[in-house]
Amino acid sequence: MPEESANTAAVPDTKPLLAARGLERRYGGRIAVTGLDIELRAGQVLGLLGPNGAGKTTTLEMLTGLLSPHAGEVRVGGLDPFRDSVRASALIGYMPEHPPLYPELTVDEFLDYCAGLRAIPRRGRRAAVERVKRDCQLVDVGGRRSGRLSRGYQQRLGIAQALIHDPPVVILDEPTIGLDPRQIREVRELIGRLASGRGVILSSHILPEVEASCSDVAILFRGRLVYTGPVRAEDSGRRWRVGLRRPPADPAEIERLPGVRSVVDLGESRYELDCVEDPSEGLIRASLDRGWDLFEIHPVSRTLEQRFLELTEEREPGAAAP
Repeated sequence: MPEESANTAAVPDTKPLLAARGLERRYGGRIAVTGLDIELRAGQVLGLLGPNGAGKTTTLEMLTGLLSPHAGEVRVGGLDPFRDSVRASALIGYMPEHPPLYPELTVDEFLDYCAGLRAIPRRGRRAAVERVKRDCQLVDVGGRRSGRLSRGYQQRLGIAQALIHDPPVVILDEPTIGLDPRQIREVRELIGRLASGRGVILSSHILPEVEASCSDVAILFRGRLVYTGPVRAEDSGRRWRVGLRRPPADPAEIERLPGVRSVVDLGESRYELDCVEDPSEGLIRASLDRGWDLFEIHPVSRTLEQRFLELTEEREPGAAAP
């Protein structure tokens, strides 16, 4: 028995800190979010990326329990934030797009007030305040009024109030909006530190921000989740670049090869293939048999920007629904 217990203890906990399934939210007859599935694990920084109006803030408000979904469910640490709101909210730190600051309070007063709202015992509040001031680099401004802080310090203070109760899940809505380049870098570094032992979700409509800050991305478009995966994911061999010195007169001849779904003529004897499997063996054989004189073949990976534009621009009004 002791040996079995030791083995059990050594297995890492792979359960998500937060999971959402089939979330939907409507405003009147308009669907803001539909069919949304998201998971967040410790050490992960998940970027919720999408153009303005894509449903990002609505999604965050449902994940935090501030807004109830019309369909689907959310679990935070296995708890339903709508049926067990007190215990579930203790596991989440949330900073909305506009930090909820009281301009007349000093940084220390505001954080002490937030600690009280989070039911931190009075004897432990001083330590909690000092901890988040240190983590968010606010030590030197503890006596300054919140309303007199720079935008960068106000953002840090907004993040500090989300961390005051040391939650395992931190959710940040547009945390770098309105900041100058130096302030953006400082907030990015802070987000990176937050991910140690926690799960972080941040929303943004700024693609470079997600690339710089996040390990994973979920792309929202018109309320639908159109992509989830690592920020720097390869295309798993889906797209291939091919060069043929004597290509066939009809590119459809390439399209009929095993594993090839479609072909785009790039000009100058080069083609881009959309594939369901590695097409190299069939292409090499066909090139030898038909005299195409293959001189280039390799998989092509798309950047996050290319992936984002493809997933959003292809669905402008009049395009097929996703």
